[in-house]
Amino acid sequence: MKLNNLFQRIQNLFQPDSQPRETQENIPPGEKTAVTDELELEEILEEDLPASHAKIHFNVGYGMSTGRQRDHNEDAFFTLTTVLSYNESELPVGLYIVADGMGGHRNGEIASELAIRTVVEYVLKEIYTPLMSRNPQPSQYSLQEVFQSAIEEANDEIIRNSYGGGTTVTAVLIIGEQMTIAHVGDSRIYAVNTEGELEALTRDHSLVKRLQELGQITPEEAAVHPQRNVLYRALGQGEPFEPEIISTTRPASGALLVCSDGLWSIVAQENIQEIIRSSTTPQQTCDNLIDAANLAGGPDNISAIFIEFNS
Repeated sequence: MKLNNLFQRIQNLFQPDSQPRETQENIPPGEKTAVTDELELEEILEEDLPASHAKIHFNVGYGMSTGRQRDHNEDAFFTLTTVLSYNESELPVGLYIVADGMGGHRNGEIASELAIRTVVEYVLKEIYTPLMSRNPQPSQYSLQEVFQSAIEEANDEIIRNSYGGGTTVTAVLIIGEQMTIAHVGDSRIYAVNTEGELEALTRDHSLVKRLQELGQITPEEAAVHPQRNVLYRALGQGEPFEPEIISTTRPASGALLVCSDGLWSIVAQENIQEIIRSSTTPQQTCDNLIDAANLAGGPDNISAIFIEFNS
């Protein structure tokens, strides 16, 4: 998707109305006036705030744990939630990323941090800063092309500087109603409906997932397979790969869950759903999910970001 329409919308926010609004008789221009009739107020709201401009709020929780069996943390995550509100319109923007490093000692930590920093830098430079500038201009690249280049740059950076480390990276960028996902590895993004039910939006780039897709093993066999942690696609491994990049419409309600396999592979999906239903805030949701993974033994690092959409 090209960014021209998004930039046009931003430009429109900064443009004054082509026709000045009428002022009440004998009221000097620029003076504030009060609407005393409730019906008049409703008519103004209906005229000036069409349904397409309905405000949406992103409420975000996040958390991380080393787990109970690791002596260091190789996960990294990033959250950015902003909103441009001007001229009776709002444009929410969110960027959420989880990276699960691998390689032992400090190599995995270096790889996951480099992945996060590189992707964030690239997306902010190519999309966010131009979008929020005084004179927003459309990019010559699509959102997919920006993410493709960002992940390729992150991969090169990790190969140069992480000394054999590798990492997954799973990112989601939301601009208004547009959502773009970029994914490599086995961290996951789930859509969560208003009933707390999960639907995976990403596909694991793991050996056992591929064997499942080929019908050679069952999900139950995959959960205990001795090579269940082997990835065939990851950053920093020197092998050519294509990131999975998806553009779609942001859910109008419900939430997104972005997490590492230290959560989803340890806590059963039914239990994750029950925790989401019983938690009252996104932050409590993340805290409770991480506690559940640790209570189940905490064999891996655990990261979770929960983005709730409220209108």
